[in-house]
Amino acid sequence: MNTVSNVYVQTFENNVRHLAQQSETKLRGKVQERNVHSITHNWERIGTIEAIAKTTRLQATPSQDTPWSRRASTAVTFNAADSTEQEDPVQMLVDPNSNLTRALSMAMRRQVDRLIIAAATSDTVTVDGAGVPVAYDLGQKIGDGTLPISFDYITQVQELFMQNNIDPDMPKCAVVGPTQVRKLMQLTEQTSSDYVNSQALQQLNSSGIVPNWMGFTWINSTLLEAPGVGELSCLFFTDKALGLAVNRDITARVAEDPSVSFAWRIYLHMTMAAARVEDEQLVWLHVADTV
Repeated sequence: MNTVSNVYVQTFENNVRHLAQQSETKLRGKVQERNVHSITHNWERIGTIEAIAKTTRLQATPSQDTPWSRRASTAVTFNAADSTEQEDPVQMLVDPNSNLTRALSMAMRRQVDRLIIAAATSDTVTVDGAGVPVAYDLGQKIGDGTLPISFDYITQVQELFMQNNIDPDMPKCAVVGPTQVRKLMQLTEQTSSDYVNSQALQQLNSSGIVPNWMGFTWINSTLLEAPGVGELSCLFFTDKALGLAVNRDITARVAEDPSVSFAWRIYLHMTMAAARVEDEQLVWLHVADTV
């Protein structure tokens, strides 16, 4: 029996390749963020009133009772952890602790995006009265999941923002999935110099979308929710639409645990809450996840 293969040389990497994954939060910078120290954070809101005519001299000063309201977000703690034995670092070419810490931190950043996405279309809580859940306003929803994203859909989104009197200069972002990006890259309105400045076409972002096309910062996310098979919920919103209350930001601890042979424990945690603060600032585009 030929056993020469038993002494073949094996080589190993001296660094770790983290498998493809979203490593940073994409949405945290697109919402209102508050550092708080409470289980529940209230987001104060004030409604609209209209001017009334003065019809006589020395008329009594009116009191119009401007509508005030609150939305509430309740903090939730998320964590991620792993362990290594004391002998692991001295028997490996790579440092497992630092690489595990990095992998866990990427998981936590993705969770921040999931928290924001979930708050966008789920029930929110009003503090008026007994904290009644407020469902998403279906007047702010476009599409039923049967048609793919299109130029007409994007113009409908813009129309809805204008109907809501959203300041046209207010920064807005569009969060879509990879299939929607593919579809947009096929649209003449997004790729032809007949519609888009030729210089802008030379400055496509990493997703292949013209910067600020149709007034949006385009974000590709694989974390968006699917209401049904072959469907996707895309989100268009201003930075006033959603709120993120941060009780404790992502925090990492690495320590020896004497109860399990002094194994290294890598532990990350955060305490945050997200809420939909102003419905009119957010549009839910429900599309078929197809081209």
